[in-house]
Amino acid sequence: MSDIVIIGGGIAGLSVAARLAPHSRVTLLEAEDQLGYHASSRSAAVFIEKYGNAVVRALNSASVPYLKSAAGGVLGPRGMMLVGAPDQEDDFRSQAHGFGLAEIHPEDAIKKVPLLSHAQLGFAGFREDVFDIDTDLLLQSFRRDAQAHGAAIQTKAAVTAIERQNGQWSIAAGGEVYNASLLVNAAGAWADPVAGLAGIDPIGITPFRRSMARIPVPGGYDASEWPLLDGVNERWYAKPDAGQLLVSPAEEDPMPPQDAWADDMVLAEGLARFEEMMSHPVERVTSNWAGLRSFAPDHALVIGSDPKQPAFFWLAGQGGYGFQTSAAASQLAADLILHRAPELDRNLCAQLSPTRFR
Repeated sequence: MSDIVIIGGGIAGLSVAARLAPHSRVTLLEAEDQLGYHASSRSAAVFIEKYGNAVVRALNSASVPYLKSAAGGVLGPRGMMLVGAPDQEDDFRSQAHGFGLAEIHPEDAIKKVPLLSHAQLGFAGFREDVFDIDTDLLLQSFRRDAQAHGAAIQTKAAVTAIERQNGQWSIAAGGEVYNASLLVNAAGAWADPVAGLAGIDPIGITPFRRSMARIPVPGGYDASEWPLLDGVNERWYAKPDAGQLLVSPAEEDPMPPQDAWADDMVLAEGLARFEEMMSHPVERVTSNWAGLRSFAPDHALVIGSDPKQPAFFWLAGQGGYGFQTSAAASQLAADLILHRAPELDRNLCAQLSPTRFR
């Protein structure tokens, strides 16, 4: 018997478990044999405060103090550069303004990233305050906090049935039955199916595939100090990683919830777009993978009790913002669950509430 059962062992579930465990008996259920298996282990792991819509950006900003202090700090310097071809001036200027980037001369951009092509680079924008997120350190920090306060974490516990009787949830998972007064749905791509098992109307959370390839740095450059590179209209992005480059075609293909994998053609097209801006070709791919970024219809997170069943709490729709919003999102969820006055603005809380879809 728990006060609260959390379904989902990614960044959303672990972070809210850490917030709730000092105050309640918490059990977290993860379907896979390890935590953070799906979207949380396949993230680009970058903190961009001006990324996402206005609601997401507010959560980004509210998360900064925690991310700078958690486990000694999980943010490391990276920077961001937006690059565009000579015929992309209008789109470049619009997106550079949206990200708060300062335009720099193409020659200065090439000094920072010598792989960029003199012939193809028409415009570049840069900002320093974009950071790598040590996603594993953040996940483990939340896990340690949760378990230090008595939270029970069960892996290999796929939920197969949910019933509510006499004011209690009964959750069948991994051959066991767990009982709780409150159910937190932090199931990522599976958030709507989990709601369906509990007899709750779906919100319309849709998973979208995002693929990634790891490649040796073309031209043999040392890319360790390079910024995150983003193509205009997000037709690709690239980031240094362990001596190589991660390159994504930045696709958003809707898919059912699943253990996602990269599509070879989508990757090839994305790498070709990346090559267009570079002075050396991609010679080979070291590895590739894909993750699912799950969005609500308005691309803002969903945080709050279901209006038809207050004992069912949504913490879903993180999209590509799960890590960078995790501190503020989990704090808001805990405040609402524990009936405390939220630290966030009341209007922002309303924009995150599931009642906006009902």
